[in-house]
Amino acid sequence: MRHHLQTHRQHRHGEHIIMYARRIFTCTLITAGLVWACARQPVETAREITPYSIDAFLNVTNYRGMSFSPDKSKILVSSDDSGVYNAQAIPVNQEAPEVLTDSTTDSVFAEAYFPQDERFLFRSDQGGDELDHLYVQELEGSVQDLTPGEGLKADLLGFTYDEGSFIVITNERDPRFFDAYEYGVDGYERTMIFQNDEGYDLGDLSPDKRYLALSKSRTTYDSDVYLFDREASEIQHITPHEGDVANSPQAFSADGSSLYLTTDEGSEFSYLVRYDLVTGTRETIVQPDWDVWFAYPSKKGKYLVVGINDDARTQIEIYDIATMTPMQLPDLPEGDISAVQVSDDETAIAFYLSSGRQPRDLYVWDLNGEPQQLTRSLPAEIEAADLVDGQVVRFASYDGLEIPGVLYKPHQANAENPAPALVSVHGGPGGQSRIGFRALTQYLVNHGYVVYAINNRGSTGYGKTFFKADDRQHGEADLGDCVASKQMLIDTGYVDPEKIGIIGGSYGGYMVLAALTLQPEAFAVGVDLFGISNWIRTLESIPAWWESYRKALYIEMGDPTEDAERLRRISPLFNAKNNSRPFMVLQGANDPRVLKVESDEIVEAARANGIEVEYVLFEDEG
Repeated sequence: MRHHLQTHRQHRHGEHIIMYARRIFTCTLITAGLVWACARQPVETAREITPYSIDAFLNVTNYRGMSFSPDKSKILVSSDDSGVYNAQAIPVNQEAPEVLTDSTTDSVFAEAYFPQDERFLFRSDQGGDELDHLYVQELEGSVQDLTPGEGLKADLLGFTYDEGSFIVITNERDPRFFDAYEYGVDGYERTMIFQNDEGYDLGDLSPDKRYLALSKSRTTYDSDVYLFDREASEIQHITPHEGDVANSPQAFSADGSSLYLTTDEGSEFSYLVRYDLVTGTRETIVQPDWDVWFAYPSKKGKYLVVGINDDARTQIEIYDIATMTPMQLPDLPEGDISAVQVSDDETAIAFYLSSGRQPRDLYVWDLNGEPQQLTRSLPAEIEAADLVDGQVVRFASYDGLEIPGVLYKPHQANAENPAPALVSVHGGPGGQSRIGFRALTQYLVNHGYVVYAINNRGSTGYGKTFFKADDRQHGEADLGDCVASKQMLIDTGYVDPEKIGIIGGSYGGYMVLAALTLQPEAFAVGVDLFGISNWIRTLESIPAWWESYRKALYIEMGDPTEDAERLRRISPLFNAKNNSRPFMVLQGANDPRVLKVESDEIVEAARANGIEVEYVLFEDEG
């Protein structure tokens, strides 16, 4: 299948944190006031820096997605420079972007240009409810919903290699499972090509459209790959194994002879193998010392793009498939390359590059020339030198386990003027804090806060033993890492021991609430962004479209019926009386994963106990 987006499928569950960042950032001024207002304190600095307003950081433009136009003259992206994500065409000759959609309410996420003309597909939901529909915008600008109906969710898998159709998945037939449909590029007539009655996750379609790659998870670290043979109407299991092995399909080879997949069989980390569709044999292709995150070939089969999760950084390798020799990449500014796409004729490559000081910007590289930067996402009013790069820092936790994280040190911080600090916890369970630009983090650091983005046990990217280390110990083993990180911060010599708080979103928000209620003396303050307060209710109210993941989550977190006693023990709501620290809560009213009631009740309980709490509710967001 022709891949319209080269993204990390594993992280789509965390996208809503980024989607509504602009609204959340408006509350960081409140956060800065609730914590110790260090920006107002006179601090000696090693160099003069400019403290930027929150408005300056609000002006950072976020870009996502990319698709070459048929003539390669422009690249389709989504941009939030209007305050809401909309589709734009970015000319490769560096002229001004062409605004393609003008939504003022619901975000538009551009998916792909059509292969032969500049019609394009995009996703959009309503009020952040995550019930995306797939739309087509015609050449004259009219828009058609290709997946009409109520309560359904849809997504694009990609265009077929023959360019005559595209594959869409929807859960309209059964809210729990996604079926696959083939749509014609002319007229959009559709045919179901796979009815999903067993809860498979759907992957790539082979170039001849005979095979559809499927996967199924038993746990978050034990999964299998299957092939649906459309001619024989049979499903073949191609990754039989014993024990816990994570297998995931990536993409079919351009000639349709094999399937690339990742596996961690016999290894702590996932590596890339090639499965021969005729013989059933497997050959290891790329096996680094870190996880292979994604891999796919270019359309004509000349190049293989491989993304590696290298110690919280994305390392991109592009191989000549014939010899499996890596391509020499051009000299670029320091940072991480991500979301690479090779043009269909294999003469140009588009990619995003970012660093701690530079938000994601779009580049295009004509392989006969030099890379060109097409976007400038950092506002001109912000000097990159006033921002900071994150550094990977490890420490020994309470039981000696080495815990990694990304440390951001303000220019103002030194031994004579110790700074307040925030331990920042990522979403999950699982997830990972990574090197790169985060506007909220840079705002806080610019105003004098040390930020440590911890990768507590249970985080992805550090091997499957580390990933399993918090199973059924959430709010205990992983929270212990967060508390233990305080000593590392104190030992830097530039952190005030009395002014260390904790901040996080989604599962990270749960960790904030758990810290305040289960270890109430550990942190001076908490900032909870849509965090879980009652695990029993949350696990019982998992959205229907998570059915393929629900059982795996129960195994990791606990069954709300069988493990109710333990889940009550680690749920902040049932321990709210223990909290004595001030905190703030941010919540989207339409959030389908962390329900509004999760925040309502923890705020009510805190206020009943006389705790200072500020509650910010966004009525029109997820």
